[in-house]
Amino acid sequence: MMLDFERPILELEQRIGELRNLAGESRELQAEIARLEDALDGAKRRIFSNLTPYQRVQIARHPERPNFRSYRDALADDFYELAGDRLHGDDTAVRGGFAQIFGHDVVLVGHDKGADVESRVAGNFGMAHPEGCRKVNRLYELAGKFGLPLVLLVDTPGAFAGRQAEERGQAWAISADLMALAKVPVPVVSFIIGEGGSGGALAMCVADHVGMLENSYLSVIAPEACASIIFRDPSRAAEAAAALKLTASDLKGHGVADEIVPEPLGGAHRSPEKTIERVGESLERVLESFAGKNSETLLRNRHDRYRSIGAHAEAWRI
Repeated sequence: MMLDFERPILELEQRIGELRNLAGESRELQAEIARLEDALDGAKRRIFSNLTPYQRVQIARHPERPNFRSYRDALADDFYELAGDRLHGDDTAVRGGFAQIFGHDVVLVGHDKGADVESRVAGNFGMAHPEGCRKVNRLYELAGKFGLPLVLLVDTPGAFAGRQAEERGQAWAISADLMALAKVPVPVVSFIIGEGGSGGALAMCVADHVGMLENSYLSVIAPEACASIIFRDPSRAAEAAAALKLTASDLKGHGVADEIVPEPLGGAHRSPEKTIERVGESLERVLESFAGKNSETLLRNRHDRYRSIGAHAEAWRI
């Protein structure tokens, strides 16, 4: 898949590939390849250092971006998955279970968008139903019961908004997740690895530490839906994305995110292994920083953290 603004990069990469097939021992062609490689590097730096908010949204949605399974397989040892909500069924849009990460026993939870058409459809493209939210709630409670840190990987367009989901209590299930995270007496570490859409993301973001990949986003609504509601024109999604302040840098500036993890040049989809390695390094450091903290301190700091978001620096004066 090629994004529109990546077209100059793809054209250079194709040209370089063609010349390499023809070059052999030709010094002239080797020199031309070197020149084009310099031009390619310059194009990447020029394009990816000046991305608009909506272009970052497009990168966050890229189907080749590493997903929950990629992080789980690379970072977790002895992952033991737990399924079902004990009320309705199992929702594969979210997965979770016990795992060991860098020597720390944790409960690992994340949205699973799938890796191919079949798994994406089966997992509803990472959009959880109420039973998925209730499964997550059960995992939160287990983490608290056994004193295990929670590691949450967020990558969803939002919770499923269909009629059946509403009939089965979608809003109630999300609110229960928020309450469970607010009071769970263990460290909660959340990373937005792709999309962070609406209540589906928020149900995994009430955390002691929120990290975001450079080209991820977190928003109460998708830019297209916002444009449809506010401007009555979904084609103005880029304008809506800018107004929503949904990028990692925006959210860090407002105190919602604690850390921005840089992506390799060109985005996570161009170097999944390097991206996962960087997230792993950050995760290891954060887990170490929370080791030994008592539950009272965690809960007090978590409460203060969310009470301070959006607070005025100075009181209004009349």
